[in-house]
Amino acid sequence: MTERRRRPYDLTDKVVLVTGGNGGIGAATGRELLRRGARLVVADLDPGTPRRAEALGADRVLGCVADVRDRSSLDEVVARAVGRFGRVDVVMANAGLLATAATLRNTPVADVETTLAVNVTGVVNTVAAGLDEVIRNEGQVVLMSSVFAFVNGMGTIPYAMSKAAVEQLGRGLRVELADHGVTVLTAYFSLVETEMIRHGVDEDDVVTALLATLPAPMLARISPAAAATAIADGLERRSPRVVRPGVWRPVSALRGLVGPALDARFAGDRRVLDVLARLDARPTPTRPTPTRP
Repeated sequence: MTERRRRPYDLTDKVVLVTGGNGGIGAATGRELLRRGARLVVADLDPGTPRRAEALGADRVLGCVADVRDRSSLDEVVARAVGRFGRVDVVMANAGLLATAATLRNTPVADVETTLAVNVTGVVNTVAAGLDEVIRNEGQVVLMSSVFAFVNGMGTIPYAMSKAAVEQLGRGLRVELADHGVTVLTAYFSLVETEMIRHGVDEDDVVTALLATLPAPMLARISPAAAATAIADGLERRSPRVVRPGVWRPVSALRGLVGPALDARFAGDRRVLDVLARLDARPTPTRPTPTRP
């Protein structure tokens, strides 16, 4: 069986597992998938997940409390989904976090470890837990990468590292799963109006100053609903990737040229270096302060 990315994929009655599905992109995508006729399994750390899921529609939504860092809890979610709906067709590894901005020199070890545990190991755990079901149903995998997979991660290096890792996971899985009729959709978003961006970016004046050094078109934002629509459209088309806002498509396509050029510009830009010096000089966070999307 070869890759089916160009065949339309009808979401009606498909069972979609979304981790980190209580807020931001995850919640918006869940609502959009339900609107298109899918059935939804929400896995989230929030103890209130079952109650919140029931409010979306008890007959079409299952809410489970799970920690993506714990593979066994995700295995249990998949088992419950199969028990309830008889199948899992799509797995969306959405759960992730953004720790407090810092230079690598003053990033707490705990922030690095937690970021990689959730954003990398958690994604792998999610995919692995649902993979047999997805293969059985010739379904799809959705991975949340970021434009930080290919632009400079100054000030948030562990996060950028994690999103580059997710991109590589998507590339590898696309080939490994092609003969099973499974397709892999990798999403690359920039600034999405979520709690993660509000707390991790907008409320941090140093991060805001750092972003202000970027070219203005790169600061365009999208809503969670727009991100959700892009993901749902990508699923229906069995697309290998979605990139929003569109300004990032040429940057991604030409990353081999644009990336080094931007790195050189940033390394010689006094404004960038001065903001990074402010970031480097502020007190080291005493504990991780991650925010989920």
